[in-house]
Amino acid sequence: MAPVKNTAVPSAKKLKFVIDCSGPASDKIFDVAAFEKYLHDRVKVEGRTNNLGDKVVISRAGDKITVVSNIQFSKRYLKYLTKRFLKKNQIRDWLRVIATDKQTFELRYFNIANEGDEEDEE
Repeated sequence: MAPVKNTAVPSAKKLKFVIDCSGPASDKIFDVAAFEKYLHDRVKVEGRTNNLGDKVVISRAGDKITVVSNIQFSKRYLKYLTKRFLKKNQIRDWLRVIATDKQTFELRYFNIANEGDEEDEE
């Protein structure tokens, strides 16, 4: 029989990730409520969607979305889902996902203004 993996994180070590959408949300380009619903629908726990239970909690405070996990959870998975949401809503060409620290992502605009100036000078 194969060994059983214990994916539970000790109760003192809850994983907390924050996705800051304040820039695009203040310009009314990005819908934070729709993104929160997308995460609720798409996040997989133990290989299944809609299986969050009390293991993963997704909440929204203003323009920031917080994901708190009691089990092993990848920050890179949140980045992947964020990029998929941006692509689905056809705003991936203007926004990018940047890690600002170990537990935080931020949505920022591409710096298009500088690229346009360089083309004019040539």
